[in-house]
Formats: sequence, structure tokens, C-alpha cells
Amino acid sequence: MPSTTRNSAFRQGIVAGLPFLVVGGPFAALFGVIATQAGLDMAQALSMSFLVIAGAAQFTAIQLMNEAAPVWAVLAASLAVNLRMAMYSASLQPHLGAAPLWQRLVVAYLNVDASFALGIQEFEERPERPLGEKVAFFIGTMVLMAPLWVIGTLIGVLAGDSLPEGVSLDFAMPILFLGLVAPMLKRLAHLGAAVTSVVAALAFSGLPDGIGILFAAFLAMAAGAEIERRRG
Repeated sequence: MPSTTRNSAFRQGIVAGLPFLVVGGPFAALFGVIATQAGLDMAQALSMSFLVIAGAAQFTAIQLMNEAAPVWAVLAASLAVNLRMAMYSASLQPHLGAAPLWQRLVVAYLNVDASFALGIQEFEERPERPLGEKVAFFIGTMVLMAPLWVIGTLIGVLAGDSLPEGVSLDFAMPILFLGLVAPMLKRLAHLGAAVTSVVAALAFSGLPDGIGILFAAFLAMAAGAEIERRRG
């Protein structure tokens, strides 16, 4: 495959990921602030953002650490929150599963909510696209966001408690997920799954961190699948 087509797909991925930088930066900075307030030093906060690169799991871990939860509980809750990545991987496998091992490792590391949403939408709209272009597009979506996640964390760590009172960064998370989900609601099954997930997440909100979200995800998938089955 000509490298020019892969480069073009890579650039398309970068452009597709640009809107998420607007909310991804504040989201990362918010984690840096909270991590510092929880007692993590700069190296620990940056290491978590670099190695985990998953905001929901990182916030869950920090919350439980603040509550002096045992290590096993922190790890279990963070894993539960991130189990959705296994669903993402299963959805991406038909499109990227034949890629070389090193490419699949890179994709696995960069497989987060934004990259998955952008990637699966592109792959479903253009299933005929060659494998190399699909990999290039997927990596392109995160080539700016991945370093920004660490840089934003650093800014939050340095800011610490110096942010003026009344300045809040927690707006970034709901905006980010609204931007991820809205473009994917194309069919009745998608809408049914989305509504089910919202209702179930609220119903299970009293469960330990991550568990309710996991139940809601399974119910949403079942609802979407059942709607597709009934509609043939």
C-alpha cells in the first residue's frame, strides 16, 4: 500500500480528533489537580496518566484512595470501570485484528473512548478501507490527545490549589462523553441502548464505583441487540 494513502488516513485521524482536545485538556488538568489534592506527587500523577491513560479509571482510583480503600479495592474498581475497553476491543477486532502485533499493541494502548468512537464510526462507514489505512487513522486520532493527556495532568499538578475559587474544570467530562455518543446515535437500536444505559446507570448508582456502570453497559447492549433482532 502506498505510504501516501496511509499518511492521508493518518492526517484524517488527526483532524477527526481535534475537537476532543478542547475538552480533553481541561479534563486532564482536573485530574492533575485532584491527584495533587489526594497526596500524589508529580511523578506519581504523571506516571498514572501515562500508563493508565483512562480518565474514568484514574478518577475512580483517586476517589477510593482518598477514602483510604485497600489496594485490592482500588484495583478492582478501576478494572471494573475499564472493562468497557474489552467491549471496544471486541468491536475493533474485525477491522484491526489482522494488523501486525506491534500495531495491535499500539492500538490497544491508544484505545480509549474518543479513539474508539471515532475509529468505529469511520470503519463502519468505510469498511472497504485497507487495513493499513484503518490503523493509521486510529493512531492519528490519538497522536495529539495522548501527549496532551500527560501535559494537561502536569498543568493540573503545577496549578494544584492555586486555581481561583469558583473556577471549575469538571464541565469537561460530560461534554466529552456527549460529543462521543451523539454522532453514534444513528439507528433506533443505538437510541434504545443509549436510553437504557442512562436509566440503568441511575438505577444502579448506589452500587460501588464502576459496578453500576458495568451492569448498565451490559443491559444497554442487550437492549440494542434485542431491538435489532425485532427489526430484522
